[in-house]
Amino acid sequence: MAFLSNLDVAVSGMIAQRTRADVIAQNVANAETTRTADGGPYIRQNVVFSENVTRESDRESLIDFRSMVAEHLSELKPLAGKPDVTKGKGVLLTEIVEDPTPPTPVYDPSHPDADEDGYYYLPNVDVAEEQIDMLAATQSYTANLTIFNSLKTLATKALTIGQ
Repeated sequence: MAFLSNLDVAVSGMIAQRTRADVIAQNVANAETTRTADGGPYIRQNVVFSENVTRESDRESLIDFRSMVAEHLSELKPLAGKPDVTKGKGVLLTEIVEDPTPPTPVYDPSHPDADEDGYYYLPNVDVAEEQIDMLAATQSYTANLTIFNSLKTLATKALTIGQ
């Protein structure tokens, strides 16, 4: 049942892109928020993904995959077709980080959030950039969904071979 690990990869990709889309939606919703619970303007959030690595030997393969394959090719050949050779198990959401870009100052002494110099600060969210990121997240989600559905169809067809 090696194909099940491929399903895990596709599902983890869909979950990761859904989380990315949620964070983007939060950024867009707060694009004009000049005052948060912390007192300052909203700060744009970004998601950080990494490969889901479950064993220490997998982590080493990420560091220098090409040289590892060259050194251990003879050891990998007998394992061909077994699920144990699959190194990555999908995508992990490592963290959600704040964008270090400074907020945009706007001069308006009458604004309720203006400081003593008459400036208030808009969030560091560029709605056009967020729209492009949302498009990329949507396309990545769709690609993972297509892979998932293809694997599901393949598994169904494989089960009908013995009939």
